[in-house]
Amino acid sequence: MLPQKRGRIPSRIAVNCYGTVLAVCLLFLPTAFPLQQDQPRVLLVSFDGFRWDYIYRVSTPNFHYAMKNGVHVKQVTNVFITKTYPNHYTMVTGLYAESHGIVANEMYDPILNETFSMNKMEIYNSKFWEEASPIWVTNQMEGHKSGAAMWPGTDVKIHGVLPTYYMPYNESVSFEDRVARLIDWFTSEEPINFGLLYWEQPDEMGHILGPENPLMGPIISDIDKKLGYLMSELKKAKLWDVINVIITSDHGMSQSSSERLIELDQYVDRELYNVIDYSPAVAILPKEGKLDEVYEALANAHPNMTVYKKEQIPNRLHYKHNSKIQPILALADKGWEIVHNKSDHFLLGNHGYDNILPEMHPIFLAFGPAFRRNATKEAMNATDLYPLLCHLLGINPLPNNGSFNDVKDILAEVVPRQPYPEARETESYAYFIGISLGSILVLFFLFVFVKHLTCSQINTMHVQHTEIAQPLLQD
Repeated sequence: MLPQKRGRIPSRIAVNCYGTVLAVCLLFLPTAFPLQQDQPRVLLVSFDGFRWDYIYRVSTPNFHYAMKNGVHVKQVTNVFITKTYPNHYTMVTGLYAESHGIVANEMYDPILNETFSMNKMEIYNSKFWEEASPIWVTNQMEGHKSGAAMWPGTDVKIHGVLPTYYMPYNESVSFEDRVARLIDWFTSEEPINFGLLYWEQPDEMGHILGPENPLMGPIISDIDKKLGYLMSELKKAKLWDVINVIITSDHGMSQSSSERLIELDQYVDRELYNVIDYSPAVAILPKEGKLDEVYEALANAHPNMTVYKKEQIPNRLHYKHNSKIQPILALADKGWEIVHNKSDHFLLGNHGYDNILPEMHPIFLAFGPAFRRNATKEAMNATDLYPLLCHLLGINPLPNNGSFNDVKDILAEVVPRQPYPEARETESYAYFIGISLGSILVLFFLFVFVKHLTCSQINTMHVQHTEIAQPLLQD
Protein backbone atom coordinates (compact mmCIF):
# COMPACT_ATOMS: atom_id res chain seq x y z
CA MET A 1 0.00 0.00 0.00
CA LEU A 2 3.02 2.27 0.43
CA PRO A 3 3.33 3.19 -3.26
CA GLN A 4 -0.31 4.25 -3.41
CA LYS A 5 0.06 6.56 -0.41
CA ARG A 6 3.20 8.15 -1.81
CA GLY A 7 1.37 8.62 -5.11
CA ARG A 8 -1.51 10.58 -3.46
CA ILE A 9 0.62 13.11 -1.58
CA PRO A 10 1.97 15.01 -4.62
CA SER A 11 -1.58 14.98 -6.08
CA ARG A 12 -2.84 17.04 -3.14
CA ILE A 13 0.06 19.43 -3.54
CA ALA A 14 -0.74 19.74 -7.23
CA VAL A 15 -4.34 20.60 -6.50
CA ASN A 16 -3.29 23.20 -3.93
CA CYS A 17 -0.82 24.75 -6.37
CA TYR A 18 -3.43 24.84 -9.12
CA GLY A 19 -5.88 26.56 -6.80
CA THR A 20 -3.23 29.13 -5.90
CA VAL A 21 -2.51 29.79 -9.56
CA LEU A 22 -6.21 30.43 -10.22
CA ALA A 23 -6.49 32.74 -7.24
CA VAL A 24 -3.50 34.78 -8.36
CA CYS A 25 -4.86 35.03 -11.90
CA LEU A 26 -8.22 36.25 -10.64
CA LEU A 27 -6.50 38.72 -8.33
CA PHE A 28 -4.54 40.36 -11.11
CA LEU A 29 -7.07 40.19 -13.96
CA PRO A 30 -9.01 43.32 -12.85
CA THR A 31 -5.77 45.28 -12.65
CA ALA A 32 -4.37 44.01 -15.90
CA PHE A 33 -7.57 44.39 -17.90
CA PRO A 34 -9.57 47.41 -16.64
CA LEU A 35 -12.59 46.99 -18.94
CA GLN A 36 -15.13 49.27 -17.34
CA GLN A 37 -12.77 52.20 -16.99
CA ASP A 38 -11.91 52.09 -20.67
CA GLN A 39 -15.48 51.98 -21.93
CA PRO A 40 -16.02 54.98 -24.23
CA ARG A 41 -18.51 57.50 -22.87
CA VAL A 42 -20.39 60.03 -24.99
CA LEU A 43 -22.82 62.82 -24.11
CA LEU A 44 -24.91 64.44 -26.87
CA VAL A 45 -26.43 67.82 -25.95
CA SER A 46 -29.00 69.82 -27.94
CA PHE A 47 -29.91 73.43 -27.18
CA ASP A 48 -33.03 73.73 -29.33
CA GLY A 49 -32.89 76.55 -31.88
CA PHE A 50 -29.34 77.64 -31.07
CA ARG A 51 -28.22 79.32 -34.29
CA TRP A 52 -24.58 78.95 -35.27
CA ASP A 53 -23.77 82.66 -34.86
CA TYR A 54 -25.38 83.23 -31.44
CA ILE A 55 -22.01 82.69 -29.77
CA TYR A 56 -20.82 85.96 -31.35
CA ARG A 57 -23.85 88.05 -30.35
CA VAL A 58 -22.86 88.47 -26.70
CA SER A 59 -20.05 87.30 -24.44
CA THR A 60 -20.15 83.50 -24.30
CA PRO A 61 -17.04 82.49 -22.32
CA ASN A 62 -18.14 78.92 -21.73
CA PHE A 63 -18.82 78.22 -25.40
CA HIS A 64 -15.43 79.65 -26.23
CA TYR A 65 -13.80 77.59 -23.48
CA ALA A 66 -15.33 74.50 -25.05
CA MET A 67 -14.05 75.59 -28.47
CA LYS A 68 -10.54 76.08 -27.09
CA ASN A 69 -10.62 72.60 -25.59
CA GLY A 70 -12.20 70.94 -28.59
CA VAL A 71 -13.47 71.36 -32.15
CA HIS A 72 -15.79 73.97 -33.64
CA VAL A 73 -17.56 73.20 -36.92
CA LYS A 74 -18.48 76.52 -38.52
CA GLN A 75 -21.32 75.35 -40.79
CA VAL A 76 -23.65 72.41 -40.19
CA THR A 77 -26.21 71.75 -42.91
CA ASN A 78 -29.21 70.22 -41.23
CA VAL A 79 -32.00 68.36 -43.02
CA PHE A 80 -35.14 69.72 -44.60
CA ILE A 81 -37.55 70.55 -43.18
CA THR A 82 -35.57 72.55 -40.63
CA LYS A 83 -37.87 71.78 -37.72
CA THR A 84 -37.39 70.16 -34.32
CA TYR A 85 -38.57 66.58 -34.61
CA PRO A 86 -37.16 65.79 -38.07
CA ASN A 87 -33.70 67.06 -37.18
CA HIS A 88 -33.48 65.52 -33.73
CA TYR A 89 -34.32 62.16 -35.28
CA THR A 90 -31.77 62.73 -38.03
CA MET A 91 -29.05 63.28 -35.42
CA VAL A 92 -29.67 59.86 -33.87
CA THR A 93 -30.31 57.89 -37.08
CA GLY A 94 -28.12 59.57 -39.71
CA LEU A 95 -31.07 59.59 -42.11
CA TYR A 96 -32.87 62.26 -44.10
CA ALA A 97 -36.43 62.94 -42.99
CA GLU A 98 -37.90 61.09 -45.96
CA SER A 99 -35.97 57.99 -44.85
CA HIS A 100 -36.50 58.00 -41.09
CA GLY A 101 -40.17 58.99 -41.41
CA ILE A 102 -40.41 61.88 -38.92
CA VAL A 103 -41.02 64.32 -41.75
CA ALA A 104 -42.48 67.21 -39.72
CA ASN A 105 -43.62 68.31 -36.28
CA GLU A 106 -47.21 67.73 -37.43
CA MET A 107 -47.96 64.74 -39.65
CA TYR A 108 -50.72 62.71 -41.23
CA ASP A 109 -50.08 59.14 -42.35
CA PRO A 110 -52.60 58.20 -45.09
CA ILE A 111 -51.68 54.52 -44.77
CA LEU A 112 -52.36 54.36 -41.05
CA ASN A 113 -55.01 57.11 -41.28
CA GLU A 114 -53.49 58.55 -38.13
CA THR A 115 -52.01 61.92 -37.14
CA PHE A 116 -48.92 62.97 -35.21
CA SER A 117 -48.59 66.22 -33.31
CA MET A 118 -45.66 67.39 -31.21
CA ASN A 119 -48.10 69.00 -28.76
CA LYS A 120 -50.34 65.96 -28.28
CA MET A 121 -50.10 62.38 -27.09
CA GLU A 122 -49.84 61.10 -30.66
CA ILE A 123 -46.08 61.47 -30.40
CA TYR A 124 -46.09 58.26 -28.34
CA ASN A 125 -47.46 56.24 -31.25
CA SER A 126 -44.43 54.09 -31.98
CA LYS A 127 -45.61 53.40 -35.54
CA PHE A 128 -44.50 56.88 -36.58
CA TRP A 129 -40.96 56.27 -35.29
CA GLU A 130 -40.24 52.78 -36.51
CA GLU A 131 -39.17 53.50 -40.07
CA ALA A 132 -35.73 53.88 -38.46
CA SER A 133 -33.88 52.64 -35.41
CA PRO A 134 -32.27 55.34 -33.22
CA ILE A 135 -28.78 54.98 -31.85
CA TRP A 136 -29.80 54.17 -28.28
CA VAL A 137 -31.59 51.05 -29.52
CA THR A 138 -28.44 49.88 -31.34
CA ASN A 139 -26.26 50.78 -28.36
CA GLN A 140 -28.37 48.64 -26.05
CA MET A 141 -28.66 45.77 -28.52
CA GLU A 142 -24.86 45.63 -28.44
CA GLY A 143 -24.85 45.24 -24.67
CA HIS A 144 -24.47 48.82 -23.45
CA LYS A 145 -26.66 51.20 -21.45
CA SER A 146 -28.15 54.52 -22.54
CA GLY A 147 -29.65 57.43 -20.61
CA ALA A 148 -31.83 60.24 -21.96
CA ALA A 149 -32.94 63.50 -20.38
CA MET A 150 -35.91 64.74 -22.44
CA TRP A 151 -34.43 64.12 -25.91
CA PRO A 152 -37.30 63.96 -28.44
CA GLY A 153 -38.39 60.37 -28.97
CA THR A 154 -36.56 58.85 -26.00
CA ASP A 155 -39.74 58.35 -24.00
CA VAL A 156 -41.33 56.40 -26.88
CA LYS A 157 -40.97 52.62 -27.08
CA ILE A 158 -39.34 52.19 -30.50
CA HIS A 159 -39.08 48.61 -31.80
CA GLY A 160 -40.08 47.60 -28.29
CA VAL A 161 -37.11 49.37 -26.70
CA LEU A 162 -36.80 52.37 -24.39
CA PRO A 163 -33.48 53.83 -23.22
CA THR A 164 -32.08 52.01 -20.20
CA TYR A 165 -32.81 55.16 -18.18
CA TYR A 166 -34.94 58.04 -19.36
CA MET A 167 -36.96 61.00 -18.15
CA PRO A 168 -40.52 61.26 -19.50
CA TYR A 169 -40.84 64.62 -21.20
CA ASN A 170 -41.70 67.41 -18.79
CA GLU A 171 -40.76 70.93 -19.81
CA SER A 172 -40.89 72.13 -16.20
CA VAL A 173 -37.90 70.00 -15.16
CA SER A 174 -34.89 72.30 -14.77
CA PHE A 175 -31.69 72.03 -16.74
CA GLU A 176 -29.79 71.39 -13.51
CA ASP A 177 -32.03 68.44 -12.63
CA ARG A 178 -31.56 66.96 -16.08
CA VAL A 179 -27.80 67.25 -15.75
CA ALA A 180 -27.90 65.67 -12.28
CA ARG A 181 -29.74 62.63 -13.58
CA LEU A 182 -27.25 62.13 -16.39
CA ILE A 183 -24.29 62.46 -14.02
CA ASP A 184 -25.87 59.83 -11.77
CA TRP A 185 -26.33 57.48 -14.70
CA PHE A 186 -22.75 57.96 -15.93
CA THR A 187 -21.30 57.29 -12.46
CA SER A 188 -23.57 54.49 -11.19
CA GLU A 189 -22.37 50.95 -10.49
CA GLU A 190 -23.78 49.93 -13.87
CA PRO A 191 -23.08 53.13 -15.80
CA ILE A 192 -24.37 54.25 -19.15
CA ASN A 193 -21.91 54.79 -21.97
CA PHE A 194 -24.21 57.09 -23.92
CA GLY A 195 -26.30 60.02 -22.72
CA LEU A 196 -28.61 62.49 -24.45
CA LEU A 197 -29.57 65.89 -23.02
CA TYR A 198 -32.18 68.27 -24.46
CA TRP A 199 -33.02 71.85 -23.45
CA GLU A 200 -35.89 73.88 -24.95
CA GLN A 201 -34.10 77.21 -25.14
CA PRO A 202 -33.25 79.40 -26.96
CA ASP A 203 -35.90 78.14 -29.40
CA GLU A 204 -38.91 79.21 -27.35
CA MET A 205 -37.72 82.77 -26.81
CA GLY A 206 -36.41 82.94 -30.36
CA HIS A 207 -39.96 82.36 -31.61
CA ILE A 208 -41.41 84.98 -29.29
CA LEU A 209 -38.79 87.72 -29.71
CA GLY A 210 -37.22 86.95 -33.07
CA PRO A 211 -33.49 86.19 -33.39
CA GLU A 212 -32.53 89.79 -34.24
CA ASN A 213 -34.15 91.23 -31.12
CA PRO A 214 -31.55 92.63 -28.66
CA LEU A 215 -33.51 90.92 -25.88
CA MET A 216 -32.15 87.62 -27.17
CA GLY A 217 -28.79 88.62 -25.65
CA PRO A 218 -29.71 87.63 -22.08
CA ILE A 219 -31.25 84.38 -23.36
CA ILE A 220 -28.01 83.45 -25.10
CA SER A 221 -26.01 84.42 -22.00
CA ASP A 222 -28.17 82.11 -19.91
CA ILE A 223 -27.50 79.19 -22.27
CA ASP A 224 -23.80 79.94 -21.94
CA LYS A 225 -24.11 79.75 -18.14
CA LYS A 226 -25.93 76.43 -18.45
CA LEU A 227 -23.12 75.05 -20.58
CA GLY A 228 -20.69 76.25 -17.91
CA TYR A 229 -22.72 74.47 -15.26
CA LEU A 230 -22.66 71.25 -17.28
CA MET A 231 -18.89 71.41 -17.69
CA SER A 232 -18.42 72.16 -13.98
CA GLU A 233 -20.55 69.16 -12.99
CA LEU A 234 -18.60 66.89 -15.35
CA LYS A 235 -15.39 68.00 -13.66
CA LYS A 236 -16.82 67.46 -10.16
CA ALA A 237 -17.86 63.96 -11.14
CA LYS A 238 -14.36 63.27 -12.56
CA LEU A 239 -15.85 62.73 -16.00
CA TRP A 240 -14.25 65.69 -17.75
CA ASP A 241 -11.11 63.81 -18.84
CA VAL A 242 -12.90 60.66 -19.98
CA ILE A 243 -16.17 61.72 -21.61
CA ASN A 244 -16.68 62.97 -25.16
CA VAL A 245 -19.26 65.76 -25.34
CA ILE A 246 -21.01 67.11 -28.43
CA ILE A 247 -22.93 70.40 -28.18
CA THR A 248 -25.28 71.05 -31.07
CA SER A 249 -28.81 72.01 -32.08
CA ASP A 250 -31.55 71.06 -34.50
CA HIS A 251 -31.86 74.33 -36.43
CA GLY A 252 -31.37 78.08 -36.36
CA MET A 253 -33.95 80.87 -36.52
CA SER A 254 -35.04 83.61 -38.93
CA GLN A 255 -36.70 86.96 -38.20
CA SER A 256 -40.33 87.35 -39.27
CA SER A 257 -42.51 90.44 -39.65
CA SER A 258 -46.18 91.38 -39.93
CA GLU A 259 -45.20 93.05 -43.19
CA ARG A 260 -44.14 89.73 -44.73
CA LEU A 261 -47.28 87.61 -44.67
CA ILE A 262 -48.61 85.43 -47.48
CA GLU A 263 -52.39 84.96 -47.12
CA LEU A 264 -53.67 81.74 -48.66
CA ASP A 265 -57.28 82.90 -48.43
CA GLN A 266 -56.55 85.44 -51.14
CA TYR A 267 -55.79 82.67 -53.63
CA VAL A 268 -57.73 79.50 -52.79
CA ASP A 269 -60.88 78.46 -50.92
CA ARG A 270 -59.78 76.83 -47.65
CA GLU A 271 -62.68 74.37 -47.98
CA LEU A 272 -60.69 72.66 -50.74
CA TYR A 273 -57.81 71.52 -48.55
CA ASN A 274 -56.45 70.83 -45.06
CA VAL A 275 -53.21 72.20 -43.63
CA ILE A 276 -51.26 69.40 -41.93
CA ASP A 277 -48.05 71.24 -40.98
CA TYR A 278 -47.58 74.96 -40.73
CA SER A 279 -45.48 77.89 -41.91
CA PRO A 280 -42.96 78.34 -43.35
CA ALA A 281 -43.08 74.88 -44.95
CA VAL A 282 -46.80 74.24 -45.25
CA ALA A 283 -47.94 70.66 -45.86
CA ILE A 284 -51.22 70.78 -47.79
CA LEU A 285 -53.63 67.87 -48.17
CA PRO A 286 -56.21 68.70 -50.86
CA LYS A 287 -59.68 67.26 -50.52
CA GLU A 288 -60.39 64.27 -52.75
CA GLY A 289 -60.26 65.21 -56.41
CA LYS A 290 -59.05 68.77 -55.71
CA LEU A 291 -55.27 68.32 -56.02
CA ASP A 292 -54.86 70.04 -59.38
CA GLU A 293 -57.29 72.83 -58.54
CA VAL A 294 -55.48 73.70 -55.32
CA TYR A 295 -52.06 73.44 -56.92
CA GLU A 296 -53.00 75.65 -59.88
CA ALA A 297 -54.43 78.26 -57.56
CA LEU A 298 -51.26 78.47 -55.48
CA ALA A 299 -48.47 77.69 -57.94
CA ASN A 300 -47.77 81.27 -58.98
CA ALA A 301 -49.81 83.08 -56.36
CA HIS A 302 -47.01 84.98 -54.58
CA PRO A 303 -43.42 85.82 -55.56
CA ASN A 304 -42.09 84.81 -52.11
CA MET A 305 -43.81 81.42 -52.01
CA THR A 306 -42.74 78.37 -54.01
CA VAL A 307 -45.33 75.63 -54.41
CA TYR A 308 -44.48 72.04 -55.32
CA LYS A 309 -46.43 68.95 -56.04
CA LYS A 310 -44.80 66.18 -54.04
CA GLU A 311 -43.05 64.68 -57.04
CA GLN A 312 -41.66 68.12 -58.00
CA ILE A 313 -39.82 68.75 -54.74
CA PRO A 314 -36.10 69.20 -55.57
CA ASN A 315 -33.96 66.10 -55.07
CA ARG A 316 -31.41 68.08 -53.04
CA LEU A 317 -34.01 68.44 -50.25
CA HIS A 318 -34.40 64.64 -49.91
CA TYR A 319 -38.04 65.23 -49.13
CA LYS A 320 -40.50 63.38 -51.33
CA HIS A 321 -40.11 59.62 -50.90
CA ASN A 322 -42.39 59.06 -47.93
CA SER A 323 -46.15 58.56 -47.59
CA LYS A 324 -46.32 61.13 -44.77
CA ILE A 325 -45.11 63.92 -47.07
CA GLN A 326 -48.29 65.57 -48.31
CA PRO A 327 -49.31 66.03 -51.99
CA ILE A 328 -48.51 69.79 -51.96
CA LEU A 329 -45.71 71.69 -50.24
CA ALA A 330 -45.82 75.49 -50.05
CA LEU A 331 -42.44 76.91 -49.01
CA ALA A 332 -41.96 80.55 -48.02
CA ASP A 333 -38.80 82.53 -48.67
CA LYS A 334 -36.62 83.47 -45.71
CA GLY A 335 -38.43 85.82 -43.33
CA TRP A 336 -41.86 85.33 -44.89
CA GLU A 337 -44.78 83.54 -43.25
CA ILE A 338 -47.68 81.64 -44.83
CA VAL A 339 -51.04 82.12 -43.08
CA HIS A 340 -54.71 81.79 -43.96
CA ASN A 341 -55.15 85.53 -43.39
CA LYS A 342 -53.81 88.32 -41.21
CA SER A 343 -56.01 87.33 -38.28
CA ASP A 344 -53.89 84.20 -37.84
CA HIS A 345 -51.27 84.17 -35.12
CA PHE A 346 -47.71 84.20 -36.38
CA LEU A 347 -44.28 84.13 -34.71
CA LEU A 348 -41.61 86.85 -34.81
CA GLY A 349 -38.99 84.15 -35.20
CA ASN A 350 -39.37 80.94 -37.15
CA HIS A 351 -37.59 78.01 -38.77
CA GLY A 352 -38.50 75.33 -41.25
CA TYR A 353 -37.12 77.18 -44.29
CA ASP A 354 -34.78 75.80 -46.95
CA ASN A 355 -31.85 74.10 -45.25
CA ILE A 356 -29.40 75.86 -47.57
CA LEU A 357 -29.99 79.13 -45.70
CA PRO A 358 -27.30 80.05 -43.12
CA GLU A 359 -29.98 81.31 -40.72
CA MET A 360 -31.25 77.73 -40.45
CA HIS A 361 -27.90 76.24 -39.48
CA PRO A 362 -27.18 75.10 -35.91
CA ILE A 363 -24.09 75.25 -33.73
CA PHE A 364 -21.66 72.34 -33.39
CA LEU A 365 -18.91 71.97 -30.78
CA ALA A 366 -17.20 68.80 -29.58
CA PHE A 367 -14.67 68.28 -26.82
CA GLY A 368 -13.19 65.33 -24.97
CA PRO A 369 -10.31 62.89 -25.28
CA ALA A 370 -11.34 61.69 -28.74
CA PHE A 371 -11.35 65.18 -30.30
CA ARG A 372 -8.70 67.60 -31.45
CA ARG A 373 -8.14 70.64 -29.28
CA ASN A 374 -8.54 74.26 -30.36
CA ALA A 375 -9.45 73.16 -33.87
CA THR A 376 -11.98 74.28 -36.46
CA LYS A 377 -13.66 72.58 -39.39
CA GLU A 378 -15.43 74.48 -42.12
CA ALA A 379 -18.50 72.34 -42.74
CA MET A 380 -20.34 69.06 -42.19
CA ASN A 381 -23.81 67.61 -42.64
CA ALA A 382 -26.12 66.81 -39.75
CA THR A 383 -26.38 63.25 -41.10
CA ASP A 384 -22.63 62.79 -40.41
CA LEU A 385 -23.19 63.02 -36.66
CA TYR A 386 -24.67 59.52 -36.43
CA PRO A 387 -21.70 57.59 -37.86
CA LEU A 388 -19.41 59.77 -35.73
CA LEU A 389 -21.36 58.80 -32.60
CA CYS A 390 -21.22 55.12 -33.54
CA HIS A 391 -17.46 55.38 -33.97
CA LEU A 392 -17.04 57.06 -30.59
CA LEU A 393 -19.18 54.40 -28.89
CA GLY A 394 -17.55 51.52 -30.73
CA ILE A 395 -20.85 50.20 -32.09
CA ASN A 396 -21.88 49.21 -35.59
CA PRO A 397 -23.87 51.87 -37.48
CA LEU A 398 -27.00 50.94 -39.36
CA PRO A 399 -27.34 52.05 -43.00
CA ASN A 400 -27.49 55.84 -43.06
CA ASN A 401 -27.08 58.95 -45.20
CA GLY A 402 -24.04 60.25 -43.34
CA SER A 403 -20.31 59.85 -43.88
CA PHE A 404 -17.79 59.12 -41.16
CA ASN A 405 -14.98 59.90 -43.59
CA ASP A 406 -16.26 63.47 -43.87
CA VAL A 407 -15.89 64.10 -40.13
CA LYS A 408 -13.04 61.87 -38.98
CA ASP A 409 -10.64 64.81 -39.34
CA ILE A 410 -12.07 66.33 -36.15
CA LEU A 411 -10.77 63.39 -34.13
CA ALA A 412 -7.47 63.47 -32.27
CA GLU A 413 -4.55 61.62 -33.78
CA VAL A 414 -3.63 60.11 -30.42
CA VAL A 415 -5.44 57.10 -28.98
CA PRO A 416 -8.97 58.15 -27.94
CA ARG A 417 -10.04 58.49 -24.33
CA GLN A 418 -6.60 59.67 -23.15
CA PRO A 419 -6.45 63.47 -23.55
CA TYR A 420 -3.27 64.08 -21.56
CA PRO A 421 0.07 62.26 -22.10
CA GLU A 422 0.79 61.97 -18.37
CA ALA A 423 -2.56 60.27 -17.71
CA ARG A 424 -2.01 57.84 -20.51
CA GLU A 425 1.56 57.17 -19.39
CA THR A 426 0.43 56.43 -15.83
CA GLU A 427 -2.23 54.00 -17.00
CA SER A 428 0.22 52.38 -19.42
CA TYR A 429 2.71 51.73 -16.62
CA ALA A 430 -0.04 50.36 -14.37
CA TYR A 431 -1.19 48.09 -17.15
CA PHE A 432 2.39 46.90 -17.83
CA ILE A 433 3.12 46.31 -14.15
CA GLY A 434 -0.14 44.40 -13.67
CA ILE A 435 0.57 42.18 -16.65
CA SER A 436 4.21 41.62 -15.64
CA LEU A 437 3.53 40.76 -12.00
CA GLY A 438 0.63 38.53 -12.93
CA SER A 439 2.71 36.71 -15.53
CA ILE A 440 5.71 36.24 -13.21
CA LEU A 441 3.57 34.83 -10.40
CA VAL A 442 1.69 32.53 -12.75
CA LEU A 443 4.97 31.21 -14.17
CA PHE A 444 6.40 30.75 -10.68
CA PHE A 445 3.48 28.67 -9.46
CA LEU A 446 3.42 26.69 -12.67
CA PHE A 447 7.12 25.94 -12.10
CA VAL A 448 6.36 24.74 -8.56
CA PHE A 449 3.47 22.70 -9.86
CA VAL A 450 5.60 20.95 -12.52
CA LYS A 451 8.44 20.40 -10.06
CA HIS A 452 6.14 18.63 -7.59
CA LEU A 453 4.67 16.50 -10.31
CA THR A 454 8.12 15.47 -11.53
CA CYS A 455 9.48 14.70 -8.08
CA SER A 456 6.44 12.70 -7.07
CA GLN A 457 6.60 10.70 -10.25
CA ILE A 458 10.26 9.85 -9.73
CA ASN A 459 9.76 8.92 -6.08
CA THR A 460 6.87 6.68 -6.95
CA MET A 461 8.88 4.93 -9.69
CA HIS A 462 11.61 4.12 -7.17
CA VAL A 463 9.10 2.25 -5.02
CA GLN A 464 7.08 0.43 -7.67
CA HIS A 465 7.89 0.73 -11.38
CA THR A 466 4.43 -0.49 -12.42
CA GLU A 467 2.85 2.79 -11.32
CA ILE A 468 4.37 4.58 -14.32
CA ALA A 469 1.51 3.31 -16.42
CA GLN A 470 -1.20 4.51 -14.00
CA PRO A 471 -2.77 7.99 -13.79
CA LEU A 472 -1.43 9.94 -10.81
CA LEU A 473 -4.88 10.57 -9.35
CA GLN A 474 -6.26 7.09 -9.92
CA ASP A 475 -6.85 4.94 -6.83
